[in-house]
Amino acid sequence: MRRCSAFTAVLGAALLLAAVPTSASAASGQFRYDYVTVEGSEASGFLNNPPSGQCLNLPGVGQENPQPGHSPKNRTDAWALVFTEPNCEGDSFTLRPQTGGGSERLKVRSVIFS
Repeated sequence: MRRCSAFTAVLGAALLLAAVPTSASAASGQFRYDYVTVEGSEASGFLNNPPSGQCLNLPGVGQENPQPGHSPKNRTDAWALVFTEPNCEGDSFTLRPQTGGGSERLKVRSVIFS
């Protein structure tokens, strides 16, 4: 009888854990990049706690701005794959978690975190 009760308790706990929805996966931290605005001013862009697994076009350096972003800094806890074109197309470069970064020569328009 005790084995059956223990088994039932374990099974119930497992089912409860499986039924609880998990929060959306996100990279913790900040992703930064620099760019020149359409008006010609220097600016910095930020993504705070960005979602993982989806392509993100970087604000300020989209189709409305002919100049891409540059000097990306990955201060999140996830790997960042940056792309030279919007919609995660074009050449790509991987930035490691926490300390990954690129120089002004690394041009970026989109990123995906894993």
